[in-house]
Order: sequence, then structure tokens, then C-alpha cells
Amino acid sequence: MQSAQLMRTCQAPAAATLQPPTAPYAALLPPSRRVVHEPALRYQTGFHWSERHLQCVWFDDRLRPTRLLTKEGESLVVESPGRWNLEAGPDFLDATLRLGPEQRRLTGDVEVHVRPSDWDHHHHDRAGLYRHVILHVTYFATPALSPANAVDMLQLSLADPLAAKTAFCFDDVDLCAYPHAVLPQTPRPCGLALCDTPDRWEPLLSAAGHHRLQIKAQRLRERFARLQDRDQLLYEEIMAALGYKHNSAAFRRLAQYLPLHTWDAQAPRTHGYARLLGMAGLLPDVATARDAETAQFIRTLWDHWWHDPVHLPAGETIAIIQHATRPTNAPTRRLAAAAALFHGPEALATALLAIPRTPAAHWFAGITACLTNRLDWEFWHGRLALTKPRTPRPVALIGQARLAALTTNVILPLLATDGEIPSELLAHLPPEDLSAPMRETAHALFSRDHNPALYATNGLYQQGLLQIHHDFCLNARAGCTHCALAAKLTEPPP
Repeated sequence: MQSAQLMRTCQAPAAATLQPPTAPYAALLPPSRRVVHEPALRYQTGFHWSERHLQCVWFDDRLRPTRLLTKEGESLVVESPGRWNLEAGPDFLDATLRLGPEQRRLTGDVEVHVRPSDWDHHHHDRAGLYRHVILHVTYFATPALSPANAVDMLQLSLADPLAAKTAFCFDDVDLCAYPHAVLPQTPRPCGLALCDTPDRWEPLLSAAGHHRLQIKAQRLRERFARLQDRDQLLYEEIMAALGYKHNSAAFRRLAQYLPLHTWDAQAPRTHGYARLLGMAGLLPDVATARDAETAQFIRTLWDHWWHDPVHLPAGETIAIIQHATRPTNAPTRRLAAAAALFHGPEALATALLAIPRTPAAHWFAGITACLTNRLDWEFWHGRLALTKPRTPRPVALIGQARLAALTTNVILPLLATDGEIPSELLAHLPPEDLSAPMRETAHALFSRDHNPALYATNGLYQQGLLQIHHDFCLNARAGCTHCALAAKLTEPPP
């Protein structure tokens, strides 16, 4: 469907745009990313992440595997991944590599693709901008490059090295945390294409939001196909969400090394909390307590840990980042929330799935009430930190905006492991806090002086902004030149 056809739906009532929205948004995407596969087909192919995910893995030494072998079997050590290039040409410039047992030093550019054949498909010319490329990084190992392009260029596949990192998950890669083009002050091409017409914005955001949530649901279906355990699936996904940017991958590893079936349903919630803190290396010294109540609480945690410790596999460590986080996002508070949510005889997934899905507004209220009741922990009333005394004002372990984010990004897609997400639920999606990617994309689409009320109270529109940011803004070159979204929006009707 052409973009003009998509925009003609804006004349219909808002509810009508919720019925078939995914196909119109998919038509705006490049052909390789349009199809929302059936779970079985997607599960067989196994890889459906973007080239940008691989760029992040290459760029970040926390994500990049340490043991790398070129196609020829030589060891490769990354001394520097290079400078992330936002202009035309290779993805990374001036990388420094060490090759082979003699550690010979190579300097040059690096190009990243999903498949080796993408080099030929993208018509890269070794005599042009790509003449200094020394390494072609891909996920898949075959098919190989054409002989003419493979000359004097190393080839590296990440599939096996990433598979060896058992706790690695592409879903934990925060694409927004890595360099991308900065928006200039002048109007963006997509904003000019929308022509400041609000009734064209809504169907676009609605369609993109549906598309995003269908993708999330599809990924949970794949993980469910592998785990065959809905409780553990929910546990891992909520833990990753509670990790929030810096600790998402580390929290997922905690959930994998302390699986839910090992929790004692009859033990107090301090038992599960102590095991999470101990495994993460976050159990505080009793001497750090500021008052007697806190000191006694920490002693209780240590008693649980000494009687029932959890040992990581040999050589494994879990590094938790504690700096550069708000007090309410501190890892000790987030793990307390996890202990509260998953403590008790009734599994959280069972309780959530028992809540009637209609009417939609009541379902969201029921989900929020269920989570809030579990998070009600007397020790944490009024506390911002584990070792500090209470404050006069109440502070929830998880605020309403974060509960909305958990509902949207984990609980709602979990319903789709049994089928499609009901459109009525999507129409009543609660809003989250406005994030930097939401604001940046809205500035591009609607100009810098637009009214944020358009999407600030609409969770579906917020999801749409995030999906457009992921599909188009993150991959834009500096200045948004050759914007694929703007080109689609300005296509004449068929």
C-alpha cells in the first residue's frame, strides 16, 4: 500500500485506524524489513535483527565477543573498533586490529552487514569510498563475497562467537545509546512531507505503534518456543526491563542463573531478594546502615544468603553498573522490585493472565493493581536506597510510568504468545514518560515547536514514535539526507 493510501485513512474515526494498521506501516519500510513473518518461519531463520544491532555489537567491547576468528581461521583482537561514521562510506573508520599469533597490526575501515552477500547487493566499490576497508563484519558466514571484492579484505562472522555468549540477547542492545546523526535546527524532510497536517500524523503513529508491538509479541513467541516456560519467560523479560539501559543484559543473566523454578515459594520475599543481591555482588555491609531497622534488614539478607547462596559458573561474573543512574533506578531498588513481583505461591504470569481483557480500560487497571499490590513492601515505604533511612514522602518501588512501560513492552506482548494483541487494548495503551528518542523523532516529524499533547498521553503513539526512530532516524545520515520515510510520504498516489 502506498503512503498516500495510508494517509487517506486519517479521515476515518480513530478506532477505524486500529483495524489493519501494520501493513500500511510495513509498506514504508525497505523491502527486506517489511514482512512480519509467521512465528514458525521466523523461528527457523533465527535472526531478524537489524544491521544496526551488529554495529552496536562491534562498537561496544562489552557486547563484542573476545574470541574472534576470521574466515581463514586466524585469531583477531580488536584494539580499536574505529570511529562510527555518520556520513557516506564504511560504517567505522580507522579501526585497529591485531591478527594471528604474531599479533600483526592492521589499520583501516570496517563495514558491517547481516550477510556477506550484502556487500555485493549494496554495490560497494573497493576503488571508491570503500577502498580502505580491511574487515567485513557479518552475522552469517555464508555465502562468501565475490572473488573481486574479497581480495585483501578480512571477513568475520559473529554468529558463532555470539552464540557462545549464552547470556547474550540482541533484545538487550539499547540502540539509542550509540552514536547517530544529530538533528539540525532546520525542518526535516519527513516534517516537510507531512506538511504540518495533524490529521496525517495520527494514522502514521498508530500504524507504526501497532507494527512495533507486533514485533515485540513475535519475539516473545520465539523465546517461548525455546523456553516452553511462560513463567520463566516473563521473569527474564521483566528482569531485563528492570535493568533499564545499563544493566538490562546483566539482569537477564541474573534471571537465567537464578531461574524461577529455584525460588522457594514459601520463603519470605527477603530470601529471593538476598539471593539476587548476593549473586550480583550487591549485598551491603551492615556497617553502612544508617538506622537500626536497616541494619536488622541487612542482617536478615545476609542470613538468607549464607544459608542458601547461589554460585555462578566457573569464570562467570556479572558486572552491575551503579553509577550514572537515578536513585529510583538504582540496581538494589530494581532487584527489590523483582523480588517483590516474583515472590509468593502464585506465579505472576498466572495472576496477570487471569485478568479479563475486556473492557480494555479495566484490564489495564487490573494489571496495574496486580503489580502495585505485589510491590507493596513495608520496608521500602519512603526509602530511596537500601542503606538509607526513610524519608517523609512516599516513594513507590516502581512508579506509574515504569509500570506502564512494563505493561506495554512485556505483559501486553506476552498475551500474543497465544495469538494477536486485541486492538481494543492497543487503543487504550497507557503512556510512558517521554524519552529522548520520542522527543527527537517528534521534533523531526512535527517541528521543534509542536504541541507534545499529541502523543504525551497516548501510549500507542509513543510506541509509534519509537518505531519510526528505530526504522528511520537511527539509520539516517547526518542532516537526514536521503530520508527513506520522507521519500515514501511524498510518493504520488498510484
